[in-house]
Amino acid sequence: VQLQASGGGLVQPGGSLRLSCVASGFASLDYNAIGWFRQAPGKDREKVSCISISSSDARISYADSVKGRFTISRDNAKNTVYLQMNSLKPEDMAVYTCAATYDSQCRVVRRWGQGTQVTVSS
Repeated sequence: VQLQASGGGLVQPGGSLRLSCVASGFASLDYNAIGWFRQAPGKDREKVSCISISSSDARISYADSVKGRFTISRDNAKNTVYLQMNSLKPEDMAVYTCAATYDSQCRVVRRWGQGTQVTVSS
């Protein structure tokens, strides 16, 4: 059971990045959603976005701090969730981690993936 996150890097303010989270080794129904979380040095972990994996009901949520700038999407055939991040700000700089959760609102984590660093700097 593994979650592989990728796509982080260095970007200038106003730039864009797309993060990917590939889930492998899960049996069907082992989790109900994938969430993206981030943690900056000295700060608490923050839930950035969440998307349920139900084929009939893709519930999506965003932190207020990223609404209108970030877009989460999924490709169930590839077991992959994406986080498109636009108009990046220095305060978005953090280690971004994806997680599979038992619930559809990303409140109860079943499995954490490893993080990917996002650096926003000129």
